[in-house]
Amino acid sequence: MTQDIALDLGWAPSACTLPTAEQPLRVAEFDALFTDAVRGAARPEPTRLRLELVFSPGNAARAAELTARESGCCSFFTFTLSIAGGSLALEVTVPAEHTEVLDALQARACTGRPT
Repeated sequence: MTQDIALDLGWAPSACTLPTAEQPLRVAEFDALFTDAVRGAARPEPTRLRLELVFSPGNAARAAELTARESGCCSFFTFTLSIAGGSLALEVTVPAEHTEVLDALQARACTGRPT
């Protein structure tokens, strides 16, 4: 049943090599980061999502570690973490054939912003 939940979210395209049983756990890790750290989102292009994160060394480390692991199983993602002038941003880009995955990521990122 958890496999269907992960697939329904658009997070597990056939290009993903993360074992099916681990996919809901990864989604939960992203949800936790999004809930704790995302303070804004922008979609400058259909294949690019920019997430503004609450600036802290902990959030930078969490985002870097999580996205590095995600790159290992979903190589179509490109993650860029930027730290400059007291701001922290995570940009996520995908090829055009994976925009539905980026859509799902954006929807999840925007549901639990800190206040």
